[in-house]
Amino acid sequence: MQEHDPQELVPHRTLPAGARQAGLWSTLSWARDLVLSIFIAFVLIVFIYQPVKVEGTSMTPTLTDQERIFINKFTYRFGLSNIERGDTVVFWFPKDTSKSYIKRVIGLPGDRVRVDEGRVYVNGKELVENYVPPENRDESTWRDGREVTVPPGNYFVLGDHRNQSSDSRMWGWVPRENIYGKAVFVYWPLDKVGRVH
Repeated sequence: MQEHDPQELVPHRTLPAGARQAGLWSTLSWARDLVLSIFIAFVLIVFIYQPVKVEGTSMTPTLTDQERIFINKFTYRFGLSNIERGDTVVFWFPKDTSKSYIKRVIGLPGDRVRVDEGRVYVNGKELVENYVPPENRDESTWRDGREVTVPPGNYFVLGDHRNQSSDSRMWGWVPRENIYGKAVFVYWPLDKVGRVH
């Protein structure tokens, strides 16, 4: 019997150059895809959509306390869409810009606004506000029921839960530059998932 060298019993395997190159390209491709995905997520969050948590009840029933929503920051920033009456907007609170508020736009620049015994009038016509249920209405009158013109570059905003909302009736107009997003989608809790109306 002939003895074999142990190294001869196990054949030495080397990967062909093509296989090593394919493995390297596969790893580089995976890394490229990961970096691209992170970059796209960064762009979406910083420039387009931002997740926000609703704090408080001033927008009930449209939005409730602790709901998570996405806001679109792109549409107003780059002039792709104008702020319209009825939009639910997120803005830096005019009296303390370290705080964000979320309210519904009622009066646009140049509109004439009046609130009398809880009824809201814009340009002489009473608004139909189906988003404010009867139990959320109040009977308050703003500025003695006088019609007031919204100044250029400013907006008049109200919460949908009128008897629980700190809004333009208390602290005044919202400058255009303070508005940084439009509420577009509820993503949490799951039973409330859907577009913001």
